[in-house]
Amino acid sequence: MNIVVCVKQIPNPADPGELDPDTHFLSRPEDQLMDEGDSYGVEMALQLAEASEGSVTLVSMGPAGNLQGIRQALAMGADKAVIVTDDGLTGSGALETARVLAATIEREGFDLVLCGTESTDGYSGIVPQQIAELLGVPALTYARKVEVDGSNVKIQQQTAAGYNEVEAPSPVVLSVTAGVVEPRYPTFKGIMAAKSKPVDHLSLADLSIEPSAAGQEILSVTAAPGRAAGVKIEDEGEAHLQIVAKLQELKVV
Repeated sequence: MNIVVCVKQIPNPADPGELDPDTHFLSRPEDQLMDEGDSYGVEMALQLAEASEGSVTLVSMGPAGNLQGIRQALAMGADKAVIVTDDGLTGSGALETARVLAATIEREGFDLVLCGTESTDGYSGIVPQQIAELLGVPALTYARKVEVDGSNVKIQQQTAAGYNEVEAPSPVVLSVTAGVVEPRYPTFKGIMAAKSKPVDHLSLADLSIEPSAAGQEILSVTAAPGRAAGVKIEDEGEAHLQIVAKLQELKVV
């Protein structure tokens, strides 16, 4: 089974970072981490590959930096990685991202595609479904449990009230929740092996994709206003009337 996992490198969430003074986009440092949500997809892929003697290929888009996040996933056990880096991708939204990832996945070939539900620096939550549509395969989303039986993929799909049982024949695109598996920690052997695993660098031209003119543009950035002091009410026995009046003003009661 040829399994592809979409992973994203993001700046360290513990570091507030800086905005580029010209574009107002977040500056991407050389040191970037694998998005935590993607680690669950990598682990799920590794477990499925181990059960089927398959392979795991990482697919990513964005500034490569020093590949720290990619190496992190390779150290967990993935076989190789492909990263698409191009100046023409600056400002890409969800659909542009999905088009590039889908083209890369199709180029590599796949039986199964795994993704996290959403990135922690974007939170659109729609890229896995868009990838599935562009590839012309079913999307099984928000999986909290995954079972593969031959060519059939069955999941428990997390819902607000519990879960749905959903299945489809492969190839499919899966998005997994944080509860689907517990990601493994890379071993020293895995970290050393990751240094020699292949990482292919592609551009838009390699994928025969023209740069999109529909990228996002940030016109200006202003600091959020400071929190103003609240209204203090001296209770002399009728403070509750002022509270009720405020709630009525806000149309809460």
